[in-house]
Amino acid sequence: MILRHTIMSGCLAVAVSLSCATLAQAQAGTEKFTATATVKTAGGIEAAAPVTITIDRKMPEAEANTLLDAFKSGGAAELRQALVGVPPTGYVQLADGAPIPTRITIELPTDKGRLISLVTDTPLLFLGAGVPGAKPKDGYDFAVIDIEVDSSGAGSGTLAPAARVRVNGSAFVVEDYAPDLIRLAAVKKAK
Repeated sequence: MILRHTIMSGCLAVAVSLSCATLAQAQAGTEKFTATATVKTAGGIEAAAPVTITIDRKMPEAEANTLLDAFKSGGAAELRQALVGVPPTGYVQLADGAPIPTRITIELPTDKGRLISLVTDTPLLFLGAGVPGAKPKDGYDFAVIDIEVDSSGAGSGTLAPAARVRVNGSAFVVEDYAPDLIRLAAVKKAK
């Protein structure tokens, strides 16, 4: 399993301090991105699959704060409860699979453009022992996607298709179910 301090922690922390005007500007319009998810296992197995990310809305500051507070106070269970009734922020689709709603979408400016972090409240795929369809494991209830794109919408990112999210000090830590990092290559904004 891969442990990584996710960029989402920075997004959530900074989202708290961003002005409402900046967030309102980031809210406008639906965006669609395509990418290729790639993984190479320690055993030498390589796999790739297309990914489509549709963003219908980004979280306003007050909504992000509510979810952040819920997670900090009660972990994943409290976050799941806080998401009840919250409309999806968009969808993510792996290959020809069903679109899965994203429940959290946060955007931050970066020196290269912008960072978009998305979270689903259901796993997209259990990838274990180098093969899709590995046995589900309790606690890996989310998927976390981070993409960094430039002003033209091109970039790269990472995907944790089945993840456990926890807090370690002030940072959020994403523990991937998969033993190998899944990279998102050739991220492009669809016209």
